Amino acid sequence: MLKGKAWKFGDNITTDHITPGRYYHLRSKIEELAKHVMEDADPDFMKKFRKGDFVVAGKNFGMGSSREHAPLALKVAGVSAVIAKSFARIFYRNAINVGLPVLIADTDAIDSGDELEVDLERGVIKNLSKGVEIKAKPLPDFMLKILKEGGLVEFVKKYGDIEVVS
Repeated sequence: MLKGKAWKFGDNITTDHITPGRYYHLRSKIEELAKHVMEDADPDFMKKFRKGDFVVAGKNFGMGSSREHAPLALKVAGVSAVIAKSFARIFYRNAINVGLPVLIADTDAIDSGDELEVDLERGVIKNLSKGVEIKAKPLPDFMLKILKEGGLVEFVKKYGDIEVVS
């Protein structure tokens, strides 16, 4: 069970919003890059954000370049999960690969500052601030197993192959 505060963004948040291009030189220093996540969408995000909080958005979150630094920086910054109406395909795949939970759900009933409780296995988001329960598209078992290990690399190190998840 994940618990934290929601930080809400709109539609079409790009990988440049998530990890601004002017900090691309920090890609080999992911902890430094993580200090700048969401800076171009909200310059004060990292001042308000607390480890364990959630990034919540509208449609097409993570559009743009295919660099895996965007979801990795969110994970390193301490984002528990990203909840959005939809994701850019490559961002979604990269997020699972680096161990960042992503959930597809109707986010209309979530506002910035709302306290959330998220059950990844059941695909249930409870907005504790509003007393609303939102059903997310549940993650397949194999994705939950990859996330549990911290990402695809750690999963393969432990199990030797991806085939064990089917």
